[in-house]
Amino acid sequence: MSQASSKFTDTSVQVSRRHVSGKLWLAIFQVATLIGVVALTVLLLTILNDSFGYVAVENKVDPDSLAVNGIPLDAQDKENLVQTLRGNISAGLYARFERDQPFAERDEANVYALIQEFVISPRILESWTLYDSLFIREQISETLERDFPNAELQFRNWLSWNFVRAQQSSYPEIAGVRTAILGSLWTIAIAIAFSLPVGVGAAVYLQEYAQDNQINRIIQTNINNLAGVPSIIYGMLGLAIFVRAFGLFTSGIAFGAVDPATANGRTILSAGLTLGLLVLPLIIINAQEAIKAVPNSLREASFGLGATRWETIWAHVLPNALPGILTGSILAVSRAIGETAPLIVIGASTFIQVDPSGPFSKFTTLPIQIFQWTTRPQGAYHHLAAAASLVLLVMLLTLNATAILLRNRSRRSY
Repeated sequence: MSQASSKFTDTSVQVSRRHVSGKLWLAIFQVATLIGVVALTVLLLTILNDSFGYVAVENKVDPDSLAVNGIPLDAQDKENLVQTLRGNISAGLYARFERDQPFAERDEANVYALIQEFVISPRILESWTLYDSLFIREQISETLERDFPNAELQFRNWLSWNFVRAQQSSYPEIAGVRTAILGSLWTIAIAIAFSLPVGVGAAVYLQEYAQDNQINRIIQTNINNLAGVPSIIYGMLGLAIFVRAFGLFTSGIAFGAVDPATANGRTILSAGLTLGLLVLPLIIINAQEAIKAVPNSLREASFGLGATRWETIWAHVLPNALPGILTGSILAVSRAIGETAPLIVIGASTFIQVDPSGPFSKFTTLPIQIFQWTTRPQGAYHHLAAAASLVLLVMLLTLNATAILLRNRSRRSY
């Protein structure tokens, strides 16, 4: 009786210890999740804190003085805007604008931006974060009266529609990210167009056709290793292959699309192909896992009905693996759209005011633009970098949401 009681006591102690161990691991997992949530929250709050706030602005010319017949500057038509610009800048500067792009081909927004930059010339003398603007408003007013008596205090939303549609500028007051957004979309589109079919094709071969021999095992091992190679190495690879070795094609010379400014191969096409190489191992590995997850019973049933291997892959394997393939593509695109190092090696422009018009154009991207602004000493550029980060997040979430929608529509259940 006493032995049975002792065994029962030991079992109870072991069960109690197992429960304590389980609760301990549960607490560790909860703390890990909490750390991740806190880190993301702090990141978002920091970005939002820099994206809004008061600024002290001083204009070289009062915009109200540029009104014509009582019509404010922002309500004037293109003809009046051109006359206003011509009457307030030198003849040489006006002739330069005409040579760069005739005013007959410019729209109202473009002429208005020139007036903002070269006539009104607003200068931000000081800026404050959202937290300071909300909680130390009186101190800000005192600083403005004491240090900047001629400046006007404005609450500025750095993430405005004008910021999204404006080109880059050497003046942070009117700088925008339109050129960088177009550059990011071009490079990502080329990267996906190159890496997705190549990656899925390689995954199909390795998973459905390749024999289990030494050569294929070496190929598989190298693909797995390439997924962990630093992105700067891919930048050097892209520089050697796409810019130098195949510069004749990536610059557009071979196709008659020669642009003297981009004839060195440092174009959107080179950048997109480099990002495609960067994400290719990720797409192959994820596509292989998705294909591997398709039940063998589907293949055997297809073979039993007389279908060939390709017919089985096309009609059964790929449709069922598509949700997993799209999930892997989401992760790959998320990595590519935020890359900076390989694009710097390829030769992305840090300052460019011409929108990309094709794959052979010079380019910049949002991560490059954010990096360039964060390295500037002026505080106003840091606010621009925070607003550009929000634009990049919105772009990333939009692309991911589109891919998730396609994945859910293609998902099958049995």
